[in-house]
Amino acid sequence: PTLDDYYEPWTYDYKNLFDAPEGGDQPTARPISMITGDYINVEAGPNWDDDLGGSPIYAENDPNLDGLTEEQRQQLSAVERLVFFYFPRICNHCLNPCCVAACPSGALYKRGEDGIVLIDQNRCRAWRSCIAACPYKKTFYNWSTGKSEKCILCFPRLETGQAPACFHSCVGRIRYLGVLLYDADRIEEVGKAPQEELIEAHRSMILDPFDPEVIEAARNNGIHESVISSAQNSPVYKFVKVWKIALSPHIEFRTLPMLFYVPPMAPVMAGKNGNVVNHVSDNLFHDIDEARVPMKFLANLFGAGHEGKVRYALRKQKAVRWYRRALTVGDVEMKVAERMLFEAGCTPEEAQAIYELTSLCTFEQRFVIPPSHREEAIQMMEDPQEHKQSVGFGFLTGPRRGF
Repeated sequence: PTLDDYYEPWTYDYKNLFDAPEGGDQPTARPISMITGDYINVEAGPNWDDDLGGSPIYAENDPNLDGLTEEQRQQLSAVERLVFFYFPRICNHCLNPCCVAACPSGALYKRGEDGIVLIDQNRCRAWRSCIAACPYKKTFYNWSTGKSEKCILCFPRLETGQAPACFHSCVGRIRYLGVLLYDADRIEEVGKAPQEELIEAHRSMILDPFDPEVIEAARNNGIHESVISSAQNSPVYKFVKVWKIALSPHIEFRTLPMLFYVPPMAPVMAGKNGNVVNHVSDNLFHDIDEARVPMKFLANLFGAGHEGKVRYALRKQKAVRWYRRALTVGDVEMKVAERMLFEAGCTPEEAQAIYELTSLCTFEQRFVIPPSHREEAIQMMEDPQEHKQSVGFGFLTGPRRGF
């Protein structure tokens, strides 16, 4: 492929924007080619397929669209009728990270104390095998430093009891962080499970932090009491293991990702015919099969192509909304709401707990971060006393090219 097959990188004439003499017109920053230095007319860019731009090349060949009808495909890609399905993604910090296995230099590693996958910038030799290996494409190459980089889950913040920056700053408060205890001896077994059994197999290796045997095993493996207590209060454990409404993205990649998503309901509330907007349903919410995002699309994204687990999560969410509506507004019959809870495998107590954690939770309930025990990680390799007077995190010299 040539440069024209992708796009010509450019910058802007910021000097003219900031230093233009006083005049009657607003100064502008014209695009300038980073290849030739000449002014250019931008015809394509790295985010050219975003939003209303349409995408006849990439989006139409999205593997998540497999199984959708031609009509659904056209509806999803029609200009100004696009479904904005924003999917906030960071590194999944997988239990079976293929980026770690692919690195010839051994620069990638998964920390034992918290499971964060990191790249050692001193050992990285720019092989870039991690970029090709990661099916989620969360590793990138920094051409300025000559090193690969990725999400570090803001581990310096976690070690000081703070939530990662993207979690902390989320306006919608949709991100939760907590401890999950898992059986590491079963990683290979779960990774080899049949595709239709992957979701349950993945859940089965997440251990019950209230089980006396699990607590005893955790203590025997050197896990601190504060970590066990945090696991018992973990919101992620409730979403994934107890309520079973959170799913991993593309579990069929078999990297066993440890970030989970609650599938969106995306209801169609109204339809437009000319200049008239009409409600499309007489009920509070229509059936989950009539959502703006096709069920098959969600199944390809969160259910390894199988709709059962996604349907379960959506039906439980819908049942909780009907139940709360019956309690607070009263325009839904309680008998109907209780029947929906029963059909969704949910009790009124569980529905109330889901409502409180998703709508009324405090900062401390969203982010249950155990105290960091770096001394336990350090003592596996060297004497913690050597770091007694240390300040800060990592090395002070920034990564760069050359020797």
